[in-house]
Amino acid sequence: MELKTNYQYTYFIHPFIIKEERYQKYLLKLLKDKNCFLKIFKKQEDLNLYKYFLPDIRKFLFSSFDLNYSGLESLKKMPIDTQSAILAKNPCTMFEYKVEKSIQGKAGEEQGIFFNISNIDIICFNSGICFLCIKTSILNSDKFNDLLNFNYKFRDINQEFKTRQYDRIKIQTNTFDDVKEMSELIKEITGPNSDAVRFGIDTERFFTYSYACLDKDYWNEYRKFENIENDFIKFTNVLPADNMTNFVRDESVTISEWKYAKIGLTKQAVTLFASAKEMNNFTILKDEFEREYFYTYILNLYKKIYLKKITVELGNSKKINATRKRFIEFTKKIWIQELTENEAGTIINQRLNEVFELDMLYAYTKNKYDVLYNDLKIGKGSGLVIALLVTVFVAIVLNIVNFIQLFSK
Repeated sequence: MELKTNYQYTYFIHPFIIKEERYQKYLLKLLKDKNCFLKIFKKQEDLNLYKYFLPDIRKFLFSSFDLNYSGLESLKKMPIDTQSAILAKNPCTMFEYKVEKSIQGKAGEEQGIFFNISNIDIICFNSGICFLCIKTSILNSDKFNDLLNFNYKFRDINQEFKTRQYDRIKIQTNTFDDVKEMSELIKEITGPNSDAVRFGIDTERFFTYSYACLDKDYWNEYRKFENIENDFIKFTNVLPADNMTNFVRDESVTISEWKYAKIGLTKQAVTLFASAKEMNNFTILKDEFEREYFYTYILNLYKKIYLKKITVELGNSKKINATRKRFIEFTKKIWIQELTENEAGTIINQRLNEVFELDMLYAYTKNKYDVLYNDLKIGKGSGLVIALLVTVFVAIVLNIVNFIQLFSK
């Protein structure tokens, strides 16, 4: 029996790197772009988000929470160069990229999966690590298989060398005629992104963050999850509907308060698989997944990429001292900080840590840091010993010279 959905959406996330010395200029470029608008978070309007994150992490991710109305108005009145300089000092700055209207498209001429792109966000950290987040949803179809096929095809549209199965993805509007124009927009926003490859970041495949609420007839007190588990596995592993691969490992996360909802986690995707049997799944939980849990995911992605970046930069002897300071700051301000007291959020955060193997990655970076730091201390110690020996040698030579001069008299 083919599954039907009541509601669905997918974020495709593309990481990119801006050189730190060019970060302020990049923000200036976005501020000048008529399609880009600064994304502002306000306590009253974003209260759930404000309460979800603990103060230190909230301050790191959402600097605009500290801006009152007068502060925001003052920022807007400043010269654009001054705005970019101020924003560049914030740990994180976000933009909304507006299009003239929702981008509608068609994925696969034969299958006819229509979709739209409702919004595009640009999340920028002042370390130069940024994320382009594209929100899509299927149009004119409630088939879960269409969502599987769409996610599978769309996540690879940025590949440099596309196979035929991806060539047929079309963006059929005045804004984007085809997938090539979509790729060009990505490059226009992100720039060349050459450093991403150096830091071991896949730039050709989007990370996938997807929500699907099934019709209640497919998952309820009479129809158990086990009957649709294979569909959940395909969803979480971003596989097409006709994939016959059997996965033994259970990638689901069970939250005690969620009777008819599961979150799937892999290194490439996060999915929320829910049933309309519970009203909470397509009301409150739908929004929490798009807001609180989404930024939990972004922060963990950031940690992973930042640690990779630091590990590479520790190999640059010319910048070793600056890199050491940044690693210590990362440890104090992010790594050791508790993210949330929310039960579900805490469990999701812990599982993301495990899936991304962040503890192992941090330990590897810390070990490299310790070795370089010890070498640096030894080097400094050796320099002091050499300087001391030179001083003693010079003193002895001067004493000998003075003694000879005295004796010659």
